Amino acid sequence: MKASFDYDVAVIGGGSSGYAAARTAAGEGLKTVLVEGGEEVGGLCILRGCMPTKALLYAAEVMRLASHPEPWGIYTEEVRFNWRQVLARKDALIKEFAGYRRRQLEKGGFRFLRAHAAFADAHALQLGTGERLTARDIVIATGSSIAPCPVGAVSGLECLNSDTALRLERLPRSLIILGGGAVAVEFAQMFARFDVKVSLVQRSAHVLHEFDSDATAELESAFRAEGITVYTGTRLLEGRRIGEHKQVAFEHNGQIVRLQAEEVFYALGRVPNIACLDHEKAGLKVESGRIATDARMRTSVPHIYAVGDCTGLHEIVHIGIQQGEIAGFNAAHPETPREMDYRLLTEVIFTDPQVAVVGMTEKKARARNVPCLAASYPFGDHGKAIIMEAKKGFVKLLADPRTGEILGGCCVGPAGGELIHEIIAAMSKRMTVRELAAMPHYHPTLAEIWTYPAEELAGKIDARPSGG
Repeated sequence: MKASFDYDVAVIGGGSSGYAAARTAAGEGLKTVLVEGGEEVGGLCILRGCMPTKALLYAAEVMRLASHPEPWGIYTEEVRFNWRQVLARKDALIKEFAGYRRRQLEKGGFRFLRAHAAFADAHALQLGTGERLTARDIVIATGSSIAPCPVGAVSGLECLNSDTALRLERLPRSLIILGGGAVAVEFAQMFARFDVKVSLVQRSAHVLHEFDSDATAELESAFRAEGITVYTGTRLLEGRRIGEHKQVAFEHNGQIVRLQAEEVFYALGRVPNIACLDHEKAGLKVESGRIATDARMRTSVPHIYAVGDCTGLHEIVHIGIQQGEIAGFNAAHPETPREMDYRLLTEVIFTDPQVAVVGMTEKKARARNVPCLAASYPFGDHGKAIIMEAKKGFVKLLADPRTGEILGGCCVGPAGGELIHEIIAAMSKRMTVRELAAMPHYHPTLAEIWTYPAEELAGKIDARPSGG
């Protein structure tokens, strides 16, 4: 006898990936419900992630340009800012974005419920309202939250984090940032450009330690040129209060360094939101605190999917949306399922210079024993970048040494997050470096810089002996 369920698909979580899953499933004709239990509706990206942080970063960039116009022969009186107005603009934008998402959820062709949801069994959800609902397939999209501080030395300092820093009514005069990932470097530069004295303390040998060292060294150099103190290769020892200040002690180059600041910012990552799901009742497998999935976004229980940050692999919005769309489609078409393809995995760090990477990096290639050729070209020797006084950084291409197919790209420089899309497009069509070099590029533009490493690699590949 065929089981009867209240819904074909139930989605837990109304962020970007959850909405994508529900919209896709409903669009495929499935009876769908989405349950959101957060205090606010919108998801991490809109409420406390991409959108508010980039709004502040752009304001900081405007502040930097206005404060340093001399290279263009422009002189101004003292440039001032009003932090409350900066926050007010950010808040107004987020209210608008969140309102749009709420309307999408309310009119998405599926039932939208505001309640906490936990598993009662593999097909049933118990809601905080007392309601119980069942579904043939379930999609978990519960996102992530600030990782608890694992370092006992500073756990009593009441550190700022990426949530609380967005709500600061008053800027501290000095700030120590613990960490060197995307959150750490973006907030470090944003605060520094609003006249906060910033020190960044990173455990690894470089910030953004998963990136190639040439890219991270360029960013560290730019930070130091702006007056940000950067310590890498450190070991945190202790943190304590000294009067109205907070002190952090760490080992660096064999020496004990003690820094004092008004505030300490803990920027050491996020963790999947799964503790409140009662996932054991559904028999779900959890690996290192995340919900394990396959390429079809199925968990260890085949009719339960997981998408977005709760899977803990790639905390990137467009990836979460793709995962949600894959899960929603596969729930409707289990006989012809689709799979995620991470070949075009992209990451952008919105600092100045921006750091953007797609596909393979030299570090990944070495780790996986993937043969590749690499070539770079600096913005400091590129016409449009020189005109813009945006001479920091470079672009780099990686190619298959036999076929010339583009395997990856890196851009450290002006508008890196925009420029990387040319390589995403090229890789999506499996273009070779020769094809990219031959493609017309308007002059003078930033984008034409890609032709130089493409031409260099094409020449190297063409010069290789046949069969080599």
